[in-house]
Amino acid sequence: MNQEKTAWWGIGVSLLAAACLMMPALAAATAGQGGRQAAAAASTGPDGLKGGTPAEPRPARVRFLDSGSGESKAAREKRLRRECKGRPNAGACLGYTR
Repeated sequence: MNQEKTAWWGIGVSLLAAACLMMPALAAATAGQGGRQAAAAASTGPDGLKGGTPAEPRPARVRFLDSGSGESKAAREKRLRRECKGRPNAGACLGYTR
């Protein structure tokens, strides 16, 4: 009876390992990556240049937000020089202690 349980346990572990190894392939197939590659290959002309198919949409532009403090660089320099007099030359005051 002990050998039977061991055999079933081994089969279960083997099936689990096979399923884990097949997941990336299944995910790629369901995501449609294979279709994109086939379409890209079909869209190339005889000279190897792409053309003839509508272009893929471009990603949205990235917008960088301001720091939010509303303080200009010059105003920050002045403030740090004023606040850091006599303090240790470390942290936010690094370079402003003179």
